[in-house]
Amino acid sequence: MNDLVVGLRCAGRGQAWALRNRRWLGFGLLPGLIALVIYLAGLLLLALRAGGIAAWATPFADGWDSPWQSLFRTGLALLVFAGGLLLTVLTFTAVTLLIGELFYDSLSEQVERTQGEVPSGPDRPLWRDLWLSVTDSVYVFGRVLMWTVPLFLLGFVPVLGQTVVPVAGVAVAGFFLSVELTAIALERRGLTVRERLGLLRGRKALALGFGVPMVLLFMIPLAAVVLMPGAVAGATLLVRDLAGGAPGEGAGGAAADGGAGGEPAPAGPLPG
Repeated sequence: MNDLVVGLRCAGRGQAWALRNRRWLGFGLLPGLIALVIYLAGLLLLALRAGGIAAWATPFADGWDSPWQSLFRTGLALLVFAGGLLLTVLTFTAVTLLIGELFYDSLSEQVERTQGEVPSGPDRPLWRDLWLSVTDSVYVFGRVLMWTVPLFLLGFVPVLGQTVVPVAGVAVAGFFLSVELTAIALERRGLTVRERLGLLRGRKALALGFGVPMVLLFMIPLAAVVLMPGAVAGATLLVRDLAGGAPGEGAGGAAADGGAGGEPAPAGPLPG
């Protein structure tokens, strides 16, 4: 429970940091707006085609009497669109971070600077960083599909698909959103994508406490664009907790930011 609270606190403190630093917030809107236009076009196309997809996927229902055929296929079309919306939430962060790679890295460094020492990070050319961001995102997306495809199929099961599956879907989305958002600060500490996944698996409650509220907020129209700079800031604070110090420690000390005493030690060693 303590990790859940710490994760939620980091999410809130990240947004507060962005609001206090309006210049960073303003610049951070552009990558999100570009990604938003791309995703809105895709969701609009999916909404227009969802009924046709449902009919194509259920030829066995062609002979059903009304209104059962219509109700079944309408429900399936809504489920298809909901799946597209969930994938949007899961991939929007990765695409936005890729578009705004340089900006968000600078923002994360600034957050770390206000909290204490900034890790130097690996010495790599820009093209190498961009390539690693793409390949890491593809790797994480593959892991996401390992969860979301079975959950999508379970969504057809009566009762279970309308109760347990949506909750599980949000939890999965929240964990992997934390993975994506913490990537910048953890890469600065030299961790590979597999090491980052292992680290957050060791502190699942912390990752869920941070990621689940962000997922729910990102589902609000336009919220993901406005909240992305604060989400990166909050993820950076989360990484500082994983690194063994409370996010509020460093310049100004924990007491200056309300304190974060009683947080558990990290699950394993983390450089930086």
